[in-house]
Amino acid sequence: MKRSVTIGAVIQARMGSSRLPGKVLRPIAGRPLLDHVVGRLASLRAAVTVIVATSTQPRDDAIAERCAALGVPCFRGSEQDVLARYAECAAAHGFDHVIRLTADNPFTDVEELDRLVELHLREDNDYTHSFGVMPLGVGAEIFTRAALERSAREGHAPNHREHVNEYIQENPDRFRIGRLTVAADKNRPDLSLTVDTEEDYARACRLASRAAGTWLTTHEAIAAC
Repeated sequence: MKRSVTIGAVIQARMGSSRLPGKVLRPIAGRPLLDHVVGRLASLRAAVTVIVATSTQPRDDAIAERCAALGVPCFRGSEQDVLARYAECAAAHGFDHVIRLTADNPFTDVEELDRLVELHLREDNDYTHSFGVMPLGVGAEIFTRAALERSAREGHAPNHREHVNEYIQENPDRFRIGRLTVAADKNRPDLSLTVDTEEDYARACRLASRAAGTWLTTHEAIAAC
């Protein structure tokens, strides 16, 4: 009998953002930003293990403590070599596939994330993403562990180590790559829902407060922007 695949939803998080330090634990609608990222994943249909991947820097102890409070596993690795952090996390937990999310995106589109996982598995891709169509900050990407490990072995440029996906994107002939298509009413790449500046943070607070205890949908976010 063929065993079922294991999928990790790994959220990268650190306190040392240069433009907005500590943003991942800033409150949004009464809860830390990280809580929103983790909480949305509870509605995924796909069976995934949620893990927060932070650094070994002392300042990121606060993230580990928040993970403990949430009951979410926390993996700790290199602060600067994010690619290695992901590859090591995948190996440590035995994941076959890894969804990569970031802790500054509180409005991930979970409906499209489920479709992304389905597409990735159905097409037997090495890497599948949903970027460049929906607003910045609501899309996601998924890698096979083998693709992550190959990237970690072969991708030596600084941008490869920092951005995780860029070795694959720069070498499409070496990987089977898929891209999710979404409905036209979510096609707003001109909008940004990520949290990278004070202005972004203020917008996220405003949008989250409109949700009244529920998770804001992409359609609702687009309409409110």
